[in-house]
Amino acid sequence: MYCYRTMKQLFVNDVAGQITDRSARGIAAAVGRMITNGSLPVGERLPTVRELATSLGVSPTTVSEAWQTLAAVGAIDARGRQGTFVRQPTGPVTPRRYRRVTEGPGHFALDLSTGTPDPALLPDLGPVIARVSRQSLTSSYLDHPVLPGLDQRLRADWPFTPEELTVVDGAMDALDRVAGVVVRLGDRVVVEHPTFPPLLDLLDLLGAEVIGVGLDHEGMRVDALTDALARGVSAVFLQPRAHNPTGVTLSHGRAQQLAAALSTSAAVIVEDDHSGDIASGSLVSLGTWLPDRTVHVRSYSKSHGPDLRLAAVGGAGAVVSAVANRRLLGPGWSSRILQAVLLEMLDHEPTVAAVTAARDVYAERRRAVTDVLAAAGVGFTGTDGINLWVQVADERSSLLTLAAQGIGAAPGEPFMVRPDEPSLRVTVGLVDHDLAGVAARLADAAGTVPARAGQR
Repeated sequence: MYCYRTMKQLFVNDVAGQITDRSARGIAAAVGRMITNGSLPVGERLPTVRELATSLGVSPTTVSEAWQTLAAVGAIDARGRQGTFVRQPTGPVTPRRYRRVTEGPGHFALDLSTGTPDPALLPDLGPVIARVSRQSLTSSYLDHPVLPGLDQRLRADWPFTPEELTVVDGAMDALDRVAGVVVRLGDRVVVEHPTFPPLLDLLDLLGAEVIGVGLDHEGMRVDALTDALARGVSAVFLQPRAHNPTGVTLSHGRAQQLAAALSTSAAVIVEDDHSGDIASGSLVSLGTWLPDRTVHVRSYSKSHGPDLRLAAVGGAGAVVSAVANRRLLGPGWSSRILQAVLLEMLDHEPTVAAVTAARDVYAERRRAVTDVLAAAGVGFTGTDGINLWVQVADERSSLLTLAAQGIGAAPGEPFMVRPDEPSLRVTVGLVDHDLAGVAARLADAAGTVPARAGQR
């Protein structure tokens, strides 16, 4: 009995010894990493809540919260008096952050909460579809998943020479599939703070420990990224231009600095160029310096049409090939008919002109709104894209004030990796009339906000 108790205590101490962050989140992440690297194999019985809490010197409630987090991703299985055991992770099913953005209080006369493009500014698909319908498209299951002509066209426009390239069903499908390749349970992953809520939901589902790195007017901060990399990071997710929600576009100088910081790590860089050709800022990719470690995602939903459901994924060969190979066991490929439509649109002069005009209109709408906000002393960030990150005195009060005037906006909290100053995301690209009037109502709803030092 003594030997059994001694061995059991040694096991508890061994688990506790690998936990450096004694918060509930830190405990869950550390145990998750032990499960991923095999030091806690599937079927292993874990220490009890009280045993681990005693060894760590924390409250049993803290360990219980960590166990709940691991159970939510299916990493552990509580079997009552038998104990808690390691199991194969399955992941939760609720995109809680994304639901907070999309499930507002009701319909609005002007809904600026969506983050979607203005349908009136999308190019006309009719002529392009008519031209494609006269083409002879393959119907074989065995052909290459990307149309040869589209593959060639995408490579010619890629910000660096990709080792491999494929096409998937939109930007979030791309992020989901890439994350499934590069992120494992318990991995530390860097994202921008704030960032797109579905990405945070996705990383929660995978059981990752998310580290939020703040932004300034040139993009992700180098000092904060360097601090994060020192903790050991498997992937860095960033948006190179028209950042959602802040509207920040990565500068060339900052990109070069980030690449230098990342050159000493093994982290995979995942770039989400979600706005594509309707972004006003120039595209710069870390793949220019780290092509074998960068996966670049280019979406065409906001620029050419959401129902195209297409995004290109190109860059690091091992990652992109893994994505393409895994799809062979599921959908196989994205519709080659839609690929043919996109290929036609990329060089169709009326479509190119429509996308260029939309970019100019979005930029003008943004300027018109931000001019009023600036004059009223309301803080905001960024210079690019269809979304605006507006600083407010109180999130709930601002949302209710706007709702009373028939205007919807997205709460800022779901975009945040960690608690921060209250803000709203406003899709100013959808303000198609009375720009000064709408901006004035936004300024009024923001309330009196103390001056802030900028993004952290």
